[in-house]
Amino acid sequence: MVFDDLRAIQERHGYIPVAALHEIARARNLPLYHLHGLATFYPHFRLEPPKRLEVHVCRDLVCHMRGAPALLDAARRAAHEAAGAENRVVEVSCLGRCDGAPAIAVNGRIFSHCKEAALLNAIRRDPAGDLDEPPLPAPRHPEALIDPYSTEAQRYGALRTALVSGGHGVVLSELNASGLRGMGGAGFPAGRKWEIVRDAPGDDKVVICNADESEPGTFKDRYLMQAYPHLVWEGMLVAAAVVGARRAIVYIRHEYEQCREALEAERDAIRESGLLDHFACELEVFVSPGGYICGEETALLEALEGRRAEPRNKPPFPGTHGLHGQPTLINNVETFAFVPVILALGGAWFAHQGVNGAKGLKYLALSGDVQRPGVYEVPLGIVARDFIERYGGGISGGRALKAFMPGGASSGFLPAAMADVPMDFKPLADAGAMLGSGAVVAVAEGRDMLDLALNALRFFRNESCGKCVPCRAGSEKMVNLLEAAPADGEGRGRLELIHELADTMTVTSICGLGQVAPLPVTSVLKHFAGELPASLRRRAAGAT
Repeated sequence: MVFDDLRAIQERHGYIPVAALHEIARARNLPLYHLHGLATFYPHFRLEPPKRLEVHVCRDLVCHMRGAPALLDAARRAAHEAAGAENRVVEVSCLGRCDGAPAIAVNGRIFSHCKEAALLNAIRRDPAGDLDEPPLPAPRHPEALIDPYSTEAQRYGALRTALVSGGHGVVLSELNASGLRGMGGAGFPAGRKWEIVRDAPGDDKVVICNADESEPGTFKDRYLMQAYPHLVWEGMLVAAAVVGARRAIVYIRHEYEQCREALEAERDAIRESGLLDHFACELEVFVSPGGYICGEETALLEALEGRRAEPRNKPPFPGTHGLHGQPTLINNVETFAFVPVILALGGAWFAHQGVNGAKGLKYLALSGDVQRPGVYEVPLGIVARDFIERYGGGISGGRALKAFMPGGASSGFLPAAMADVPMDFKPLADAGAMLGSGAVVAVAEGRDMLDLALNALRFFRNESCGKCVPCRAGSEKMVNLLEAAPADGEGRGRLELIHELADTMTVTSICGLGQVAPLPVTSVLKHFAGELPASLRRRAAGAT
């Protein structure tokens, strides 16, 4: 409820006045420091009045590759010339539009494929007047179709199966046969996780859909929520029926306004249909107040409980001690969306869709230096090179593939020589990477790998919640080592310190953010060591 209060005040004033914090504190009987801690922790909240024109330019990996630095400089010059103190141009973390890089937000509206001329005209004349956000295309289906329902009347058939006598056993049996794993990055077997929550004692169990994808290169869940909100809700309702939950919550990032609207419209249709007349389950959409760390499942729980999103120590795990201490099932958008497909077409059918020893289908987001960025439904286990060339049309501009990130910024870089690795959990782990968030970022020949690694590292540094010292101080130290490394033997020596620092962060950080933050850098040091001297010389000369 406290987040509702803060949002309402910000919507009314454009920011949160300090006096309003005092009012909430009195009304809610909460300490002022708690409210101030929330307002300053979450990036969506602001304590200063907005300017006439607020331009936010994405600074992270894919937008960085597609011209964001030059766009930012031009916007700052134009804003200063147009109205000076009336305008504000800042760089921000990933806006979830990597398929339309570079992305910006103007007075809260997000735009993709931003051209410098249109942005400058908007700044000088009418904010957002020359900008346009194209409609979101449906996910592409070169090989299979995720939606098993040919008509709207057939929808929620999987839920009806789960609600009949013995349906719970059927659902778990099909999930286990399908080989479905968590698609948010961890890859834990979905059926096993559901069984843990079902078997946990407790009367107030909860199902949560983690829709807070915020990692650079990741946008597949945005497509799924907007194109198939009924599959997301149905997967969650099936899960609620199986584990015995009475609440189903979608935790969604605040930049996904269109997805929120689609989910809420489908939720209202479910309520009106009478589908839940004999199955009491609350359906809720919780809009995140921002921050990449909220994608960590225990940090997400902290936010839902009205606190700063700082990860909890584990164990205990959410499956037995989750929201307000109750057993809680947390899965990714894609994981829930596949559940109705599996129940409609069979676990064996789903498992057979994989290739190269993998089981099932996968949604992958493709961006970077490719001809056709977007979201693609592919067989799990597809070879990375085949995916980039066949689905993405190959590298743009007739260039060759130099490197790729197989699973978002947290998966690190692999060289083109390793592009024959199957896109599956174990093969990528064996290659020193991971499937992660399902975000493939292709890098063309000619790119400075150290520059890209530093950009990804800055993202993790900026998004650290600051709770644990290894992540908070280690990520800052690692950025400083790269930024200050001179173009000589001493500079290469400083880079060697990164390995020791990375080992410490990996072993001692509380959550995955600190554990994976060094990977972009250590992977470049491993696979592209030969080009580091030249890269350091360019940095020393101010060329990067």
